[in-house]
Amino acid sequence: MSAPLLSMYRRITRWPGGHGLFSRAVCFRAPYFATIAPRFVALEPGRCEVRMRDRRRVHNHIGTVHAIALCNLAELSAGVMAEATLPADMRWIPKGMIVEYLSKATGSMHAVATPDAPVVASDTGHEWPVVVLVTDSAGKAVFRARIAMWVSLRKQA
Repeated sequence: MSAPLLSMYRRITRWPGGHGLFSRAVCFRAPYFATIAPRFVALEPGRCEVRMRDRRRVHNHIGTVHAIALCNLAELSAGVMAEATLPADMRWIPKGMIVEYLSKATGSMHAVATPDAPVVASDTGHEWPVVVLVTDSAGKAVFRARIAMWVSLRKQA
């Protein structure tokens, strides 16, 4: 597992306001995700939960949560889950994403990313599927993504 990210999460979230601080730190490293103002609520190997508040800036022209905001939420939660789950000598990058819009997305969103297959240690690169389910504040599934992560060994310095 990637010790730095997971140990930072465990250390920071013990403090008051720690979840918000961790969320800001992740967005500092990957600034584009700040556009959805994510809030990490849980992180462990094999699972990442992120919330996105209902705000006008993530709405589309009909007042629901924009499709791309949902995709950003899915990619963020899947990527952080991958970073916390994979061995330290492995790296990942999203290779593709298949999405399903299950229902109108209104209100605050809650994403849960989990692997769809066990982690496989390998000397060659391979796809590792991750599933992200996004629910509304009532717990109704509104969006599902299957993200193909390309996993390979980190290059030696």
